[in-house]
Amino acid sequence: MSEQHSLTTWKKSTSQHGDKGTDEAKAEHRASSISIHSPSRHVSLSEAHCQSTDDEDLPTMVHGDPLTDRRSTFQAHLAPVVTLKQVKMHLQKLYQNKKIAGATHNIYAYRIYCEDKRTFIQDCEDDGETAAGGRMLHLMQILDVRNVMVVVSRWYGGIQLGPDRFKHINNCARNLLIEEGYNEPAGEVSKMPVKRKNPKNKKGK
Repeated sequence: MSEQHSLTTWKKSTSQHGDKGTDEAKAEHRASSISIHSPSRHVSLSEAHCQSTDDEDLPTMVHGDPLTDRRSTFQAHLAPVVTLKQVKMHLQKLYQNKKIAGATHNIYAYRIYCEDKRTFIQDCEDDGETAAGGRMLHLMQILDVRNVMVVVSRWYGGIQLGPDRFKHINNCARNLLIEEGYNEPAGEVSKMPVKRKNPKNKKGK
């Protein structure tokens, strides 16, 4: 899906709000339509707890530095999570900020490790930016992070960025994960130069 098409689709979905401002309409739409699910099926809140926790004591969400390219602005937001209920609560709290709720896209991904089952509950949301959530979840898998969710807001500036938008989304997410002490990339070693022996009896060209 192209950037322009995804923006048009979003505008159509908010047209039902009548004369309300675009940002307010988006805020109401996002706050009322949060649906948290596992990759394979919807999970009820009673099933979602991997660890016992006091949901009233919600960990603080931190916000990264905004990045602007050709009038589009990207900003990452990060919060520790150990239950799907916390994921939903963080999203609800985040969308109370009308500027963030009014972003063109709020892409998010989360990974929760269940110690008792030794499995991950993980999922993502594109929010109209096709494949962006999956790319961000893949980044989190490569970094091998756990018990964390990342949201990247994008405010579209009217100029299409093409593939660069995915690079900015993942860079914002990665930078904030590293800043907050989450794991360094597992593939960092692969960036080291590898010495290869020239085959015998063959001259290099």
